[in-house]
Amino acid sequence: MSTPPTSSAPAGSPGPGWYRIRIQGHLDQRWTSWFDGLALTHDPDGTTVLQGPVADQAALHGLLGKVRDMGLPLVSVSCADGTSDTHPHDHRQEPTS
Repeated sequence: MSTPPTSSAPAGSPGPGWYRIRIQGHLDQRWTSWFDGLALTHDPDGTTVLQGPVADQAALHGLLGKVRDMGLPLVSVSCADGTSDTHPHDHRQEPTS
């Protein structure tokens, strides 16, 4: 007999996770509360990264809806699995020439 999932999310759907939402442009830090307390960091390439824990897919869609409603160009969305040490800081490698 298998054990039922402990989460209320349907089987196979992602639950809580650590997400990075990259948008074009630099947002002021006052927007942190609007984006449910996600950390805002500015990258030198002119983007802002919103990152932090997101409860579930519904919450993620809510955050993405806010990005859309503000007319902000979405660059990327990524999820860290919690087993890596890549959060809370984004360790990107610069392209080599």
